[in-house]
Amino acid sequence: MAQMSDLKKNLKIIIDGDPYTVVEANFVKPGKGTAFTKCRIKNLITGSVLERTWRSGESVELASTEVRRMQYLYQDGSHLVFMDNQTYEQILLEEDVIGDGVKFLIDNLECEILFFNDKPVGCEIPTFVELEITTCEPGVKGDTAQGATKPATLSTGAVVNVPLFVNEGDWLKIDTRTGQYVERVKK
Repeated sequence: MAQMSDLKKNLKIIIDGDPYTVVEANFVKPGKGTAFTKCRIKNLITGSVLERTWRSGESVELASTEVRRMQYLYQDGSHLVFMDNQTYEQILLEEDVIGDGVKFLIDNLECEILFFNDKPVGCEIPTFVELEITTCEPGVKGDTAQGATKPATLSTGAVVNVPLFVNEGDWLKIDTRTGQYVERVKK
């Protein structure tokens, strides 16, 4: 059990039998009345976000979760197949568990899979991945306005905006949280 003063970002808790993670926690001590903690929590199974308020002195049950490093193997329809490197056990995850990060998954990518009661409920892919540009229009000479960009299609099919000096065949470092170009890398 955790007291309300222990609530902080990324803490895993159980509410009504479902696992939640704390997205945001604010402790409020008004001039009059009792102190309380106002939280935004996200359901790890459905992905829905709720706002909850707990009074000082109340407690909440902690969720027993486990994080395992697993390797992405391939996509099977709307499912993604991951393998545990120690036991070679394979699991299936729905695409929506990962969200927008699906478009940056490459074979053999190491990811962290979150388990609740031995059931996979979440996946965190690395913050940065290196991908090759498969399709990109050449930059036009003289089109050098400050911060000008053009669309480029990556080897995974994702489309990102890149600077004009980037060409087809270049390797890029991409931030998977925002889906934006970070820098060009040598391969």
